[in-house]
Amino acid sequence: MAFDSLSEKLQNVFKNLRGKGRLTEADVKAALKEVKLALLEADVSFKVVKQFIKAVEARAVGTDVMESLTPGQMVIKIVNEEMVNLMGSETTEIKLRPSNEITVIMMTGLQGAGKTTTAAKLAGKFKIKGRKVLLTACDVYRPAAIKQLQVNGEKQGVEVFSMGDQHKPVDIAKAAMEHAKKQGMSVVILDTAGRLHIDEAMMEELQEIKANVHVDYSILVVDSMTGQDAVNVATTFSEKVGIDGVILTKLDGDTRGGAALSIRAVTGKPILYVGMGEKLSDLEQFYPDRMASRILGMGDILTMIEKAQESIDEEASMKMVQKMKKNQFDFEDYLESMHQMKKMGGIGALLSMMPGMGGNQMKQLEDAVDEKKMARIEAIILSMTVKERQNPDVLNPSRKRRIANGAGVDISEVNRLVKQFEQSRKMMKQMSGMMGGKGKGRFGKKWNVREAAILRQGCKAITDGIPFTT
Repeated sequence: MAFDSLSEKLQNVFKNLRGKGRLTEADVKAALKEVKLALLEADVSFKVVKQFIKAVEARAVGTDVMESLTPGQMVIKIVNEEMVNLMGSETTEIKLRPSNEITVIMMTGLQGAGKTTTAAKLAGKFKIKGRKVLLTACDVYRPAAIKQLQVNGEKQGVEVFSMGDQHKPVDIAKAAMEHAKKQGMSVVILDTAGRLHIDEAMMEELQEIKANVHVDYSILVVDSMTGQDAVNVATTFSEKVGIDGVILTKLDGDTRGGAALSIRAVTGKPILYVGMGEKLSDLEQFYPDRMASRILGMGDILTMIEKAQESIDEEASMKMVQKMKKNQFDFEDYLESMHQMKKMGGIGALLSMMPGMGGNQMKQLEDAVDEKKMARIEAIILSMTVKERQNPDVLNPSRKRRIANGAGVDISEVNRLVKQFEQSRKMMKQMSGMMGGKGKGRFGKKWNVREAAILRQGCKAITDGIPFTT
């Protein structure tokens, strides 16, 4: 997951700070030295690291910190604030023109960065906002680039404008604008060609498009996993063509995070969105404060809530809650909850947003809730009849054998799932009692020891089949 390596190192540094009752200047400097090494190992620009450490140190060795009752937490607070400043203190959004005018967005970047897919993801975002979007295929060099855009456009329900690969990109862009005006489009996204490396031909082509079409936003798409190379690419594009913002792709696979922490500071251009997966919905607005929280192991509850609101059917969820309260939760509900989790990005994505879920803890839980294991569970449930899914109590040995054969698994796996299910049902009943009859729970307040134990044991019961006790 994103920033795993960096997050683990920083959390170890802060753990040591929290363990000290009082901090000396030497303690702070020793901790910041470790932070500096962690950032450099994460492939953050040396210049950026130097400025960052200097800014943190200037604040952290002050009287307010040294005389604080919790100096360790004060230092962590300062690191968090400076990290937010590093990535841009405010969230930058793409401001669209009024719907009766056309906003033109030009996507740029090197080949392989995920530019075409990101263009389609962005189109989907604007469509949800009620805009009529036109994707334009200006990449006439890469084999199948036009076809890829057409396929992704169809999936998003967005029109794709193409003139084949025998026309100049600037002519395609101009023709697309005319088409957009006739069809009443309000957003035109130009998917331009990339190269394996920066060259003059590519830059001239982009400059020509900008000279003939009024481009509102030039957005650079960069692969976050390339680290310092991504920063160098961003710098060059900013100087040669001019960019208004950056979209970082493949951040879900970047365990270091050097590009995310460096680009804003080096180029002065904001990060607009981050790609967090291969699905066309996996494009997140970039919030510097939330990203800093993730890196420092503080979680990102707000993004989790937003994902839940986007992905979960509220009416269906309320029905499920009522069934939990009455202890009527069945395998069909279990299957539906798995599908909802998938919509939210899977267990790994959710865990990454939980406070304190960095490093080893994260890895242990991901191993416990293996996505492959979840797929086998799904196969077992789908091998049940509707009656069996709705009435788990009817599952006798002969039915279990038939289900095991249908799912292609050993009967012991079916027995284990049924046992896990019984334990999870018990846990959910306990949880529904904790949350109160009117749906207002204790979330937002500190959970007591017993509640935390119930949750912990219940989750373990779901994933591992460990006997559930309270």
